[in-house]
Amino acid sequence: MPLIQLQPLAQQGWLTSCSTISFKITTLVLLVQPPIQLSESIMTHVVSESCIQCKYTDCVDVCPVDCFREGPNFLTIDPDECIDCAVCIPECPVNAIYAEEDLPADQQHMTQLNADLALLPGWKSITKRKAPLPTADEWKDKTGKLAELVR
Repeated sequence: MPLIQLQPLAQQGWLTSCSTISFKITTLVLLVQPPIQLSESIMTHVVSESCIQCKYTDCVDVCPVDCFREGPNFLTIDPDECIDCAVCIPECPVNAIYAEEDLPADQQHMTQLNADLALLPGWKSITKRKAPLPTADEWKDKTGKLAELVR
């Protein structure tokens, strides 16, 4: 820990009987950011409709901050937890995960839906890989699955 030398004070006559005084600074400054309103939050990654009815969980194994939330037939990313590391993107076998700026136009609605679902009390954090849904292989190539989402 660095020491602060007070020798200039001694030279000015403020300190007597010693030429140098050293002491440790032990003050910790904690900066606290005010909470961000959901409408202002930035979603770094988004799970698209491709995950619905599949729920492969390869992505949760590699997530360093445990930002995935599990619903009955879909995974979502909590925007308050995601750190934009992108390690989950190549892990998804159905290519359901996108950086928000790369989200296809027909999937833009999923940004807000991910944020909303992450807040639901029944959608808990998932941190370990599980088996996909039993019908995942039947659903993995289908599109337009939003009506199938179970909240």
